Parts: sequence; structure tokens; C-alpha cells
Amino acid sequence: MKGMKILLTTTSYQDTPGKHHELLASSGFEVVRARGPLPEAQVLDLIKSDDGFDGLLNGDDLITSKVIDAGLAAPRKLKVIAKYGIGLDSIDVKYATEKKIPVLYTPGVNHTTVAEHTFGLMIALSKHFWPHLRSVKSGGWKRITGTELFGKTIAIFGMGRIGKEVAKRARAFEMKVKGYDVYWDHEFAKACTVERCTTLDEALHEADVVSLHMNLDEANRGFINRSRIAAMKKGAIVINTARGGLVDEEDVADACKSGHLGGYGADVLEHEPPAGHPFNEIDNIIITPHVASRTFESVERQAVRATLNIVNYLNGNSDYIQANKF
Repeated sequence: MKGMKILLTTTSYQDTPGKHHELLASSGFEVVRARGPLPEAQVLDLIKSDDGFDGLLNGDDLITSKVIDAGLAAPRKLKVIAKYGIGLDSIDVKYATEKKIPVLYTPGVNHTTVAEHTFGLMIALSKHFWPHLRSVKSGGWKRITGTELFGKTIAIFGMGRIGKEVAKRARAFEMKVKGYDVYWDHEFAKACTVERCTTLDEALHEADVVSLHMNLDEANRGFINRSRIAAMKKGAIVINTARGGLVDEEDVADACKSGHLGGYGADVLEHEPPAGHPFNEIDNIIITPHVASRTFESVERQAVRATLNIVNYLNGNSDYIQANKF
């Protein structure tokens, strides 16, 4: 077998112009393209039909233990998994590590645009953009009184790069900022006047806005559920630009319909794209189709980093960012 062959599945990478296309072409790799996110069965079919790949350059496709085993057993043995993005919950990282398959990722490239999107959802909910837009587009002039963000308390769960960018923007809106994270940047918190909450529930109780920026794992799956919603302020809004599995979607839908939650704004769902959903037809729920990081600027940064990761790794260059250590 001559040269390297990789599978490219991320659509924003493929659909957005930028330097990453030239960079990948210059590698000389054979590139098989598919339109993700792909379920396990489709990834397995591609591995079988193409006799395997040296590397995967994937988005939120399901890279399971079965996929990894199939990749390792193929005539062209799998050597690396390169995630376009930072969320790794669709990859069985533990199994990849056991099999000594590096999982590469792209931290530090999309925090600005995701923070902007977070505030877009926040403003849209607090000012009732969706029912207003729908009314005007249909020839009406329905008006609903909104609320200001000024002076409100925002609780940020996950004070990594994105959480910090959200905190900066919240301070610009003159909001009171609280944060929760196991790892606490005291210097940043002091500079941006972020109050540290020692427990998750403490942060929830006084928040007018809850903004989720946590990684998803089995410990926090369904974190925003019926019992936690009951403990929140009536009329509070929840923003989720992290992972859909962080909330119990049926509980959130019920709380938004009852008015206990003022609204839910998210860029993620537990299963994407949805086939029918409890959020449909609920005016105070706004969902965007996983595009928070999909700006020309961010896509190029992310795609260039993902391309450098897989090309450099397969060419023996040490300039790549590995999420799993072994």
C-alpha cells in the first residue's frame, strides 16, 4: 500500500473555504470523504469497503470500540483518530488508549465564537426573539415584554476557555458572575470578578441564567433534570452550547411549558439531527443546529489545527495535540 489514506467526515470542514483544504491537499494523502456525523454502522461499512484507513479525521461520528477494532483489523491498520473539535464523548477514548491509538483534538480554537453564540441565545430568549420574529414574518405585530441581562446573576458551569470568554462578556453586560469548576483559575476569577461556587447546586440556586460549558461524562449526564430545575429560580433560563446529554430534555421541555424555566437555548441535542423532538412547538425553547463554532474564522482555525494534527502525526512530526496519554 502506497501513501497514507484517511477518512474525512466533518461537514463544516468540507463545506467551509479556508487554508485547511490546501494544507490537506499538499499532504499527498488519499482522502475518502463522507457526510457525518455517522453512526457506528456507517463507519464500519466505510472501513470494510475501503480496506481501512491510516487515520480518521472526524467530527461527532460514533467512534466506538467496534470501530476501533475494525480499523485495527483492516488491511490498512488504523493509526490515529483526529477529532475536529474538542468534545470527545462520541469517541471511546478509554478503549483507544488501551489499544494505543492516539486521539488528537483541537483545543483553543473556537472559544470566542462559542461564547458569542452563547450570548446570542441568551439575548434571544430574554427578548423573546423567536415569537417576535415568527409574528412579524407572518404579517403580525405580536409584542411580549422581555427582561434585561443587566444586573442579573449568571452561573457558568465549566470555567475553561469558553467559560472564561462567557464570563468576560457577562461582565461587559454588567451581570453578576458566578462560576463552578473543579479546576479554578484564581487569577482570572479575581481579574474578572467571578465568584467561585463550591458546589454545583449552590451555583444553580441563585442564578437567573445558567450557562453550561462542561465536558459530558456519565457522572454529569442529565445534570439539568427535574429535581435541579425545581431548585432553580422561577423564570431562570438555561443555555447549553456544550453537549445535549447534559440535560434531561423531557424535563426541560416540561419546565419550559409550565413556565418554571423562562427558557432553554441550546446549540446541541442528545441525538443529532433529531427525528421529532419534545422541544418542537415550544416558543421559549430555541435550538440551533450545532453551529456555535461554525464561523469562517473558527472553522479555519479548527480545521487547520485538525489537519496539522493528523498530517504531522502520520508523517512522524511531533507538532500535534493528543488528548489521551499512554
